[in-house]
Amino acid sequence: MKKFSRRDMLKSALPTSVAVMAIPTIIPARAFGANDRIRMAVLGVNGRGKDHIQGLMKQENVQIVTLCDPDSVVSGREAQEFEKKYNLKVSTEQDQRKVYDDKNIDAVSIATPNHWHALATIWACQAGKDVYVEKPGSHNIFEGRKMIEAAAKYNRIVQHGVQLRSSVAIQEAIKHLREGLIGKVYMARGLVFKWRPDIGNQGKSAVPEGLNWDIWQGPAQAEEFSKNYQAEEFSKNYVHYNWHWFWKYGNGDVGNQGVHETDLCMWGLDVGLPEEITSQGAKMLWNDCKETPETLTSIYKYPKEE
Repeated sequence: MKKFSRRDMLKSALPTSVAVMAIPTIIPARAFGANDRIRMAVLGVNGRGKDHIQGLMKQENVQIVTLCDPDSVVSGREAQEFEKKYNLKVSTEQDQRKVYDDKNIDAVSIATPNHWHALATIWACQAGKDVYVEKPGSHNIFEGRKMIEAAAKYNRIVQHGVQLRSSVAIQEAIKHLREGLIGKVYMARGLVFKWRPDIGNQGKSAVPEGLNWDIWQGPAQAEEFSKNYQAEEFSKNYVHYNWHWFWKYGNGDVGNQGVHETDLCMWGLDVGLPEEITSQGAKMLWNDCKETPETLTSIYKYPKEE
């Protein structure tokens, strides 16, 4: 019977659009047989986590056993949808630490807000779980370094959601660039235009039933709950989505959509980190409570070639 490495199994377990290795890891020696199942938990199941569930459940070698979300209303709803769609029961948790304590879970898929990405990944590595974590890999550079250190120290596989690298067409285009098909490429420009409406300012309010606000905030500075963190299209789901526009939880659209364009530019130019970054922008559209810029331009400067 053909054997597959743990790395092969986990890569094939992820949605096609996100199965890309982005953080250096050490591959575990254990190999899995074709009849084995990777038992997984999905952390954060309201937005992107739904896509994780759908993609993972298409794989014959994956079994989702737990859905984890600080909002029990959300996780309960998704558990019902899961059972209805797949005719399988799945457990729910509010606290991800209980997921890490479960020795029967092999890997976790992280679709939490950005401020949780690093700590959730590090805890998972410490608990012996392999990880898929959504972009941006971390809330800041320091956290990202610690994630890489944890992956190496605990001998874990960690995958990061820069989905464009999974595109066969873009891979071919990058190959042509590297081979000089269009000559020497000296500059790349990434553009993102997303409509982000006025979210107003709803002030402080009571924590909705079913939401563990302390767990949702996690490593961020504690604040009173506000409906400012919810988006209109998710109004029944409380805090979801508008957290992107608050520095404690998100990174604006640079850390939301701009991750992909920035990564593509750096990949195409075959460069590492720049020596200088100049960035300018502001809130130019709405007089609402967003903290991150609505319009932003950044310039990455690289040292001249010797």
